[in-house]
Amino acid sequence: MVVLGITGGIGTGKTTIGELLKELGVKVIDTDCIAREVVKPGEKALEEVYKTFGSKYFNSDGTLNRPALAGLVFKDENARKMLESILHPEIRKRWLACVQQWENDCVKFAAVIVPLLFETEAQNQFNAVICVACLEETRIKRLIAKGWDKSQIEARTKAQLPLSEKMNLSDFVIWNEFDLDITKLQLIRVLRNMSSYAGI
Repeated sequence: MVVLGITGGIGTGKTTIGELLKELGVKVIDTDCIAREVVKPGEKALEEVYKTFGSKYFNSDGTLNRPALAGLVFKDENARKMLESILHPEIRKRWLACVQQWENDCVKFAAVIVPLLFETEAQNQFNAVICVACLEETRIKRLIAKGWDKSQIEARTKAQLPLSEKMNLSDFVIWNEFDLDITKLQLIRVLRNMSSYAGI
């Protein structure tokens, strides 16, 4: 099985790439979805977050107040590192289990969307890494359209490796500035390249 890691900066279109890969028959899991699962009520990681950060970052029903906690961790690097030390091991454990299940099911192609792929040193888990990239002004425009303000964008951007560095570290770059048909063609070329590599 060929396993691709998908990364990129916020607002570059990683989710869109995931959807296009699904259309092309690739099994896809997004670690942002897993990150939401591991902080649901009853999860061990949520208990650890409560112990570490306290009740003020929780809603009255016991659920995590994600905007409040985000407001803290994207201003305080130490707080962010503490949160990551709680969440990242559990997130990795879950996506690795999913990949193992796909391998057991004889899936040919799989992809895992990991925004902090290089930051968490996950690159060795993949046959190849794809970085999704676009122009800076396009990225900002997309995030503003989603309701982000410029301070949020700046804080979250600073918490990641620069996009240029992610591009340099990756095996492939998908330039997500065009219409979906062009983006899809780029993905098809990557899949063909990896098929040849793997003898599929």
